[in-house]
Amino acid sequence: FVQDNHSLSTVKGTLRGIHFQRGENAQAKLVRCVRGGVLDVAVDLREGSDTFGKWEGFYLTAENRQMIYIPKGFAHGFLALEDDTLFSYLCGDRYDPESDGGIRWDDPQLAVRWPLERVEQLVLSDKDAGLPFLSEFVDRYGALSGDGSR
Repeated sequence: FVQDNHSLSTVKGTLRGIHFQRGENAQAKLVRCVRGGVLDVAVDLREGSDTFGKWEGFYLTAENRQMIYIPKGFAHGFLALEDDTLFSYLCGDRYDPESDGGIRWDDPQLAVRWPLERVEQLVLSDKDAGLPFLSEFVDRYGALSGDGSR
């Protein structure tokens, strides 16, 4: 891993993602929750994969100390389940703004079941609110290859 990122969500209900990098800068990630808890979500974006567009969710907490490896070709996002949640992710490549991509958190094609009591409680960056739906991304760029390129 060449980059160690930390993300502090001061408010429960902060959602980050669903992000990935494409091309030469595609990233594999090793993620964990250092303080608090998250629902961590990985979405398969690999071209030709039997699970393309499917997601898997994992509850990561400081108490359970679980880590999840997210390979290249997958998008990643998480929802803070507690105030002052500290999340850590090791990346297999450095961040490159030109390679940055993402899919909307509420894409009906993905149908991620975020544990939100009310959508009004969601804290979302302008960047994440403006991400395209999966179909829009695929129309523009195509799916990612197995190594995350495209």
